[in-house]
Amino acid sequence: MRSIWRTADRGMVRDVAVVSAAVALVAVSYGAIAVGSGFPLWVPALLSVTVLAGSAEFLFVGILAAGGGPVAAVLAGLLVNARHLPFGLAVADVVGTGWRRLLGSHLMNDESVALALGQTDPDRRRAAFWLCGFGVLLCWPGGAILGGLLGGLVADPAQLGLDAMFPAVLLAVALPALRKSGRVRRAAAVGCVIALVTTPFLPPGLPVLLALVGLLAALPGVRTSR
Repeated sequence: MRSIWRTADRGMVRDVAVVSAAVALVAVSYGAIAVGSGFPLWVPALLSVTVLAGSAEFLFVGILAAGGGPVAAVLAGLLVNARHLPFGLAVADVVGTGWRRLLGSHLMNDESVALALGQTDPDRRRAAFWLCGFGVLLCWPGGAILGGLLGGLVADPAQLGLDAMFPAVLLAVALPALRKSGRVRRAAAVGCVIALVTTPFLPPGLPVLLALVGLLAALPGVRTSR
């Protein structure tokens, strides 16, 4: 770990600090929404440490708060986190081996991967990944606990406008892929239509799972009419 501090320069530390601060702000909204929706403080606190994946945690809490079942909530969270599979391939050279690989896999998230892939030098990639990973590990649970404490003081988290964070986070995760690929845009469009049509008739969480049918629109050779 000493080599990481030797490699990191002022610019990298600044970038990690900015990202970590942004993560903390989102975590505050997550904790406030969770507690304001009726969950005890320990739920977002525990999830923030063990899952350490904001969009999956937002989705899990949102489905349960809307009356959905735990199975649908867990499956939806796992599906959102499926993007970590290609993430692992992209940063396999920086997570290390043995116990470091286990820890590095836990610290792997959108922010740490993005900062790592933005570096051209292998040593800088490693430093950016680990510094950002530890930054998120500290700021996400800390922000979630602070938000949970604040959420307990507010009867309706919507009064703070924090409920808008849930769809905003998911949209932020999806936008980069939507910009790069027409097939992904087709799949997202089909999935949105399926979710919207089935939402009035199915329990919360199930429309999200059914929306996966939209992935068929992203298969090679599939075309949609114009």
